[in-house]
Amino acid sequence: MAESVIHVAQVLALLSPSPAPAEELNTQGLADFLRGFFGPLFLVTVSVVALFFLFTREITRFVQFLAITIVIGVIFYVPNIIETLARGIAAALGVT
Repeated sequence: MAESVIHVAQVLALLSPSPAPAEELNTQGLADFLRGFFGPLFLVTVSVVALFFLFTREITRFVQFLAITIVIGVIFYVPNIIETLARGIAAALGVT
């Protein structure tokens, strides 16, 4: 009886699919899709708000908004900037 249980276990082990080798998660396609989707939306929103500030003659708010917009644009559209910033902050804090 014990031999038949061992034999069944061996057959099941041979029939079961082996796990696929672990592959790295590739999110480049997702990042490209999100940039392509939110890029035009971001530009339209920035344009409308900038025109509002210009037409109401709020030059100080326009300049502040423009500076913030440039920072946000650089963070989202320069490749690997978030990883570079994270490594720099971690190095400054002494985290390895």
